[in-house]
Amino acid sequence: MRASRLLSVLLLLQNRGRMTAEELAEELEVSVRTVYRDIDALSASGVPVYADRGRTGGYRLVDGYRTRLTGMTEEEAQSLSLAGLPVAAAELGLGTVLAAAQLKLYAALPAELRDRAGRVAERFYLDVPGWHRGIESLPTLSAIADAVWSSHRIRIRYERWGQRVVEREVEPLGLILKAGNWYLAGRCAGTDRTYRISRVLELEDLGEVFERPAGFDLARYWQEWSEQFERRMFPRVAVVRLSPRAQSLVPFYAGAVGARALRAARDGGARPDAAGWLTVELPVEPGEPAIGELLRFGPHLEVLEPADLRAELAEAIEEMGAIYG
Repeated sequence: MRASRLLSVLLLLQNRGRMTAEELAEELEVSVRTVYRDIDALSASGVPVYADRGRTGGYRLVDGYRTRLTGMTEEEAQSLSLAGLPVAAAELGLGTVLAAAQLKLYAALPAELRDRAGRVAERFYLDVPGWHRGIESLPTLSAIADAVWSSHRIRIRYERWGQRVVEREVEPLGLILKAGNWYLAGRCAGTDRTYRISRVLELEDLGEVFERPAGFDLARYWQEWSEQFERRMFPRVAVVRLSPRAQSLVPFYAGAVGARALRAARDGGARPDAAGWLTVELPVEPGEPAIGELLRFGPHLEVLEPADLRAELAEAIEEMGAIYG
């Protein structure tokens, strides 16, 4: 552990130049006293590190000194796939591992490429979760990730929709991060299923190694599952007229499903009328949720079909009118 930390100190000084003991301590998540001991150990081993005194001082290496000890561990190499997702890496318990891997990668780059990589990191940042979303509690995520890596069968207590708790034995095949939410793709009783990690209440690693199904493609599985999920979530189709204002609001009020429907209508030759209103077949949820979603558009949307949905919407509008006079 200490040898790895000494290498990290060396690479930090090599990549960033002068750094104070406080900056090194914050970067490595250790005490300043530990940094002092590490600097002494590096000096004793022949590394030309010295201290600049004064308010603007700090530790740095003799100009021109470089180490080639940048070999990555297997865990660090795996963490690089999450290099653009620091929050995700932290949730998986790989935050410090990712930092170490990136540090070694920067140290191995030529000076020109290292500077360019630094400029990219300064100018672009990827923030995955959507706005107005609370951060889910994910106490089991790290353990599930370990089971995915090691192909260990697990037993979970899982809260299904409607707050019904079930127990399942699962062969964890992969993790998916979608719009800030983590999902587990796993095989249960011979069937591939998807579990939302925030609904896993308890987890037990059974210690049994399972054989991954031949040819399982996580990306293809997720795409197919997502399409099936959308069909279940939006089993009805409403024929609606959208004003120009409503057409601009579709991506915000009806999400990706509505945006695809609007695009399909335009690609299929649908043209706005003289007032700019466009007729679109819009997938909607069953029951009351559909009423709420359509009412969001206010007077900029008219339901034409089906008749029962139009009647339900008219009734809701009448009730609202009675409330507001």
